[in-house]
Amino acid sequence: MSINIKQSVKCPNCGQMSDITVWSSITVKDSPDLKTDLLSGKVNMFVCPSCETRALMPHPMLYHDEDMKLMISFSPTNDAVLAEQLFDNVQTSSKQSGELDKLEGYNLRFITDYNELLEKLLIFDNGLNDKAIEVIKLMILSQDADKSEQRVCRFGKREGDTLEFMIYDFIENQVYTSAVPHNTYTTVYDSLIQSGMKPYSFDWERVDGSYATRLLNGFNNNF
Repeated sequence: MSINIKQSVKCPNCGQMSDITVWSSITVKDSPDLKTDLLSGKVNMFVCPSCETRALMPHPMLYHDEDMKLMISFSPTNDAVLAEQLFDNVQTSSKQSGELDKLEGYNLRFITDYNELLEKLLIFDNGLNDKAIEVIKLMILSQDADKSEQRVCRFGKREGDTLEFMIYDFIENQVYTSAVPHNTYTTVYDSLIQSGMKPYSFDWERVDGSYATRLLNGFNNNF
């Protein structure tokens, strides 16, 4: 079920207090409108009624789509060490509680970045596998390898037989687009499956650029 709490929040800019509803759990089957709000960037996003300052609430959230067999544990943080600790905690508690036995065939994702959370929803909503998408994102960034470290690539949308990706260059402060034929995705996905990758999870996973690099180096979620 979807669960929320009410909090009084002080604006970090002007200091005005205001009330906000913070969601700690979203179950799509119970609250389909919440998914729409989440994709619109409205869930757990503080907006000051006085100065319109926006800030993400640092509150963990569990997203569950039973029909799609997708569960996402979202813990917002920019601290890499803390993120690893939280990921370990999620894996440990899930095993100890026996939760994993009830989630056979699910894709289980642990995420710390809000934009990545929204991207994951778009990927799965479009009937795609995020592991193949992450590999394609590496391929896109490698086309201009000298600038790959200063760029972030995100899946944007699927339009017919084309997948569109957005590339943000934070040094140039420019946004670029890259169109990839769906056939390329199919080829990458089939190759990963043949190499041993499973299209579902055996445990909670962090599927990002680092994960895609490990896939290309011969690792997969058989282990």
